[in-house]
Amino acid sequence: MRLFLPSVAVAQVTAPSPAGIAEVERVVVTGSNIPTAEEIGPNPVDTYRPADIEKLGIRNATDLQTFLPQEAGSTVNLNMGNSDGTVQINLRGMLPRETLVLVDGKRVAFGSLGGAGSSEGEDINLIPFPMIDHIDILKDGASAVYGSDAIAGVVNFFLIHKFRGLEIGGSYGNTNLGASNDMGEWEGWLKAGTGDDKTDIVVIADFWERTGGLFSRDRDLSANAFFIPFGGFEARSGDEPGYIGDFPGFRLIPKLFFGPNSPPAHSAPNAATSPFYKSPFAVNPNAYPGAPGIIGPHASQFRPQTGTDYKGGGDYFFYNFAAVTPNLAPADRQAFYGSFTRDLCDKYLTIFADFKYVRTYFDSSLAAVPFAPDPFKQPGTNIPFSQFGISVPIQNPFNPFTVADATIPNFFPDGSGLPVTTGVRFRAINDTGPRSEKFTYWDTLFDVGLKGEMAEFGDYFKTWNWETGFR
Repeated sequence: MRLFLPSVAVAQVTAPSPAGIAEVERVVVTGSNIPTAEEIGPNPVDTYRPADIEKLGIRNATDLQTFLPQEAGSTVNLNMGNSDGTVQINLRGMLPRETLVLVDGKRVAFGSLGGAGSSEGEDINLIPFPMIDHIDILKDGASAVYGSDAIAGVVNFFLIHKFRGLEIGGSYGNTNLGASNDMGEWEGWLKAGTGDDKTDIVVIADFWERTGGLFSRDRDLSANAFFIPFGGFEARSGDEPGYIGDFPGFRLIPKLFFGPNSPPAHSAPNAATSPFYKSPFAVNPNAYPGAPGIIGPHASQFRPQTGTDYKGGGDYFFYNFAAVTPNLAPADRQAFYGSFTRDLCDKYLTIFADFKYVRTYFDSSLAAVPFAPDPFKQPGTNIPFSQFGISVPIQNPFNPFTVADATIPNFFPDGSGLPVTTGVRFRAINDTGPRSEKFTYWDTLFDVGLKGEMAEFGDYFKTWNWETGFR
C-alpha cells in the first residue's frame, strides 16, 4: 500500500511595497479667475516684469513684438511706413486674430482699422509700458480654455494696481548720421500711488512722440528701390507716367515729362514709331540686370534715377517710390490711467475701479496712386482688358497714337468694337503726390465692480472667489 502525500513548500510571503506617491504637475492658468500658487505649468508661460523688459532693451510694443521668438509671419507695427498705426501680436504667423490678448485677464476689443477683415488683431500700442505690472505669454495654443481666438496663444497684460510714491521718467533718442536728425523720439511719464493696508490708489500719465519721421531717401541703402547692386532685385514700380506696353515696353523721353513739348495728339501710329518714345534700354543702357554700370567696385553708387525729379531729365526707367515713402512714419500717443481698490471686509468684499484713456496718431504714407485696374473689362467678365495699366481709346483727344493695339469687341450697342491703346501706365505724381492716410485711435476703458474671497464659508471654499462688475 502506497501513500502519496502532496509536497508542501513553505516560504515567507513578502509584503507588497507601498505605492509610490504621485506628483501632480504644477499648473499656471493665464487670465483665469481660478487662484493658484503654482508657478510652473504644462503649458509654457513666459512672464516679463519691468526689470526683465528693461534688461532686454524693450522700450515699446513694437520692440516686444520683434523680440518674441514666437512672433512669425507678416507683422503689423509702428516700424512700417504704410502701417495702420497699430501693433498686433502674431504668434506662429497664424494672423493676429488667432492670438488672444487680455488685460488683467479680461478680453479687449480689436483695435485695428486698416486690418479689419484680414488681421483683426488687438492693438497693444494702446497699453503703454509704464502702466504694466507684468506680462504673461502663453506660448502654446489654448483654444480648449479660451475658445478659437486663442489657437496661437495668449498674451495677458497685467496693469499696475498697487504703487507707493512718485516716479517721473523719460527717454529721448535721435538719429546721428546727419541725413535726418529731425526724427527725434521721446517719451515721458509720471506715476504716483498711495494707500494703506486696505486701500490702493494709482495714477499714471504717459506721453510718447516720434517727430519728423525717417524716410527711405535718408539712407543710401534704402534711397532707391533698385536693389540689384546690393544683391537684391528690382523693386521699383512700372506704373509711372510715360510707360506704355508690356515689359520692357516704351518710355517717353525723360526731358518731355510734364513739359510743354509733350507728344501731340495722334502724332504717330504707335509708341514704336513715335519719335517721342524709346526703348528703356535706349534711354538708359545700364538700367538692366548685368549691365556694365551696375557691376564692379562702384555698383553700390549706381542710381538709375539720379538727377530725376519726375519733371524732366535723368535716366528714367522705373518709378522709385522709395524717394517719397517713410521707413518710420511720424506718430504720437497720450495715455492716462487710474486704479482704485478698497477692501471693505478684509478680503471677503473688495470694491475696485479702473480707468484708462489712450489716444494714438500715425501718419501713414504710400507712393502716388497708380491708375489701375483697367476700367475696361473683357467682354462678359470682370477681368481688366489691359493686364497692366489701363486702356485708352484711340479717339481720346490726348492719345498720341492713331493705330490701336487691340479692339474691345461688342463694346457699342450695334456690336462694333472700341479700338484702344493698351498698357498705358500713369501715377498721380504731380497731381496729388504721395498717398497719405492719418490714423487716429481713441481707446477708453472703464472697469468697476465688487469681488471677494469665500474662505469664510469653510476650508472647501478657501480657494474660491467671486467677482461682478461692469466694463
